Amino acid sequence: MRLTLPTLRSRTTTGLPPAVAAASAHGQWFSRDEAIMGTAIHVELWSDDASAARQAIDAVMAEMHRIDRLMSPYKDDSELSRINRDAARAAVPIGAEMFDLIERSLDFSRLSDGAFDITYAAVGHLYDYRNGVAPDAAALERACRQVGWQHLLLDKGARTIRFARDGVRIDLGGFAKGHVVDNSIRILRERGIEHAVVAAGGDSHVMGDRCGRPWSIAIRDPRDRQRVVAVLPLQDTSISTSGDYERFFERDGVRHHHLIDPKTGTSPRALHSVTILAADGLTSEALSKCVFVMGLERGMRLVESQPGIDAVVVDAAGTLHFSAGLAAAGRPDGGVTRQ
Repeated sequence: MRLTLPTLRSRTTTGLPPAVAAASAHGQWFSRDEAIMGTAIHVELWSDDASAARQAIDAVMAEMHRIDRLMSPYKDDSELSRINRDAARAAVPIGAEMFDLIERSLDFSRLSDGAFDITYAAVGHLYDYRNGVAPDAAALERACRQVGWQHLLLDKGARTIRFARDGVRIDLGGFAKGHVVDNSIRILRERGIEHAVVAAGGDSHVMGDRCGRPWSIAIRDPRDRQRVVAVLPLQDTSISTSGDYERFFERDGVRHHHLIDPKTGTSPRALHSVTILAADGLTSEALSKCVFVMGLERGMRLVESQPGIDAVVVDAAGTLHFSAGLAAAGRPDGGVTRQ
C-alpha cells in the first residue's frame, strides 16, 4: 500500500515526469464499463498498443464472468450453489480456488471473533432489499441457529467441504469481488500493464500511478452521493468500502442493509461506512466487513493490529475517523485530504 510518497511529492506539479511525458506522445488511457457479478465493473489502463489494451480488458472481463459463474448464489449450476445444495448431506469435492477462499474466510472469522462469517447467508437470504422484506423475529431466531463458521468442515487432503448441520449455507459476497479484482490485477501485470485501476462495485485496486501522480480516490459521504468526505492519493493499493447505503430499505425509521452481524442476523447501526486499504483486495474487502460489524473501537483495534492496513470510518453521527497511518498522512504537506 502506498500513500503520497516523498518521491511523488518531489515531482513537479506543473508537468509530467520526463518518462511519462515521453510515453504520452504515443500512449493513452483505455477504459471499459460493464455490469457483472451484480455490480458495476470498471477497468482503465495505460497502453501504447490499442490492440493489446483491448485484449487485456477482454481478459479482465472474462475473469469477472468466470468468477460469477463459479461463485454466484443465484446461478443453480455454480459451484457455490452445489455446495449449498449438497454439503449438509455429504462431503462435497470442490476446486482448489473455492477451497482456498473458504479456508481464508475461516481465518477472517477467527481473527474477527465471528464478525466475518460466510454462513451469515442462512439469515441473509431472508432479506429482500428490493421489495423491503425482512424476516420476522421467529424466522430470524431459527435462521441464526444455522449461522456459525464452526459448522464448516473442511478436509484439506480430500479437498471437500461438509456442513455440520442442516440449514447452513454460505455466501462469498463478503470478499469474492476483492478476489476477482486481485486476479484481474495479476492478469494485467502478466500482460505488461503497469498503470491501471480495476473496480468492482466498492472494491478497487490502483496499480502504478496516473501520469506521474498518485491516483486520487474519493470516499463518498454515506448520506449524500454528491459529496465526498475524504480524498486519498494512492498507488499500488487495494481499497474496499462497505456502507449501509449500498443495498437497504427503511421500515419504521430503521435501516435494514446488506451488512449483517452474523451473531444477531440484523444490520449494525453504529457506523455508516468503512474503507480499508490493504495490499490485496481479498484482505481489504473482508476487513471492511469485519470492522463494520465490530464497530469503531473494536474494529480500529483490529486494523491497528494488522501490519500494512489502514482504515477510514464514518460513524453514525457522521464523524470521520482515520487509522494511525492515515492520520499521520493527513498533515499539511500531503496525504489525506479531508473534504
